[in-house]
Amino acid sequence: MTSTPLRIGVLGAARITDMAVIQPANNIGAELVAVAARTKARGEAFATQHGFAKVHESYEDLLADPHIDVVYNPLPNGMHAPWNIRALRAGKHVLAEKPSASNADEARDVAAVAEETGMVFMEAFHHAYHPVYLRMLEIITSGEIGEVRDVDAMFVMPDPGVEDLRTSWELSGGAMMDIGVYSLHAVRSIARAMGGEPKLTAAMSAEYVSKVDSELAARFLLPNGASAIARCDMLALDADPSVSEYDQYHSEVRILGTKGRILVPSFVRPHVDGSLTVTVDGESRTEDLGTRSSYTYQLEALTRAICEGADTNITDQHEAVRHMEFIDQCYIAAGMTPRERMKI
Repeated sequence: MTSTPLRIGVLGAARITDMAVIQPANNIGAELVAVAARTKARGEAFATQHGFAKVHESYEDLLADPHIDVVYNPLPNGMHAPWNIRALRAGKHVLAEKPSASNADEARDVAAVAEETGMVFMEAFHHAYHPVYLRMLEIITSGEIGEVRDVDAMFVMPDPGVEDLRTSWELSGGAMMDIGVYSLHAVRSIARAMGGEPKLTAAMSAEYVSKVDSELAARFLLPNGASAIARCDMLALDADPSVSEYDQYHSEVRILGTKGRILVPSFVRPHVDGSLTVTVDGESRTEDLGTRSSYTYQLEALTRAICEGADTNITDQHEAVRHMEFIDQCYIAAGMTPRERMKI
């Protein structure tokens, strides 16, 4: 890694920031320079708890801070694109929580500004940088399980509640926007490992509150004609109040080939289980790729991109546009409306 520490500023005081940026920053020696939250008091409490050197009065003040290299944006979904654009225009590199925008048109606006400014933009699909995910794709391309015939990628969670920001139409909430983006990402990654993009054939959803999905399942054809499904469900699990919500999430990918199969039991949370199991001719083996945080791998990749010019094309602004195009298509195919721009 570079000897120059990455200097990080954070928009908001979201819970995910600790796992997504703070712990990884401490792991690799990056600097937690500043945070700005909805109120100064909230920002000060967050800074004290997590070791930020400075608290700004506003998001605009944070973007104007010359001592910040990269801005992490974990604001509600509807606020992602507007603040991604403002951060890029302020000369900051951006690590944006997924989805990068509310819809594909907005994602194109973000990508255009990233190109115009030359700043590094990364959408936070952290799992894509973990060895277990990369190994899954490697096994597929090696031909060990033969030709892929079926893929099932799923992500489920307990009910977040109607008051949760993730179920708000105005803030671009919904199951697909919050957790389905990961299932879709897995299907698309596998399709690209096979030489192309998947083709959406059908989708169905259930409504949580008006215009907001509680679950969505999208079916695809892979480049070789095989079938794939990306599933998500916000109501699939009974909540356990004794355990954090994040620790109740469950994600997995199953890939069936003509010679064998692959199971990745926790592809979004490999720090809990960094293994995959390969079965060929009735013989199974489990490979343990480690439980080092996927967020740490992601921050290392971002640091290399900023400091050394390394490529980030697996989660860059162009890939973010393509992903939002698929999300919009899934909503339309399921009879729902893609999310609208939020005016801030």
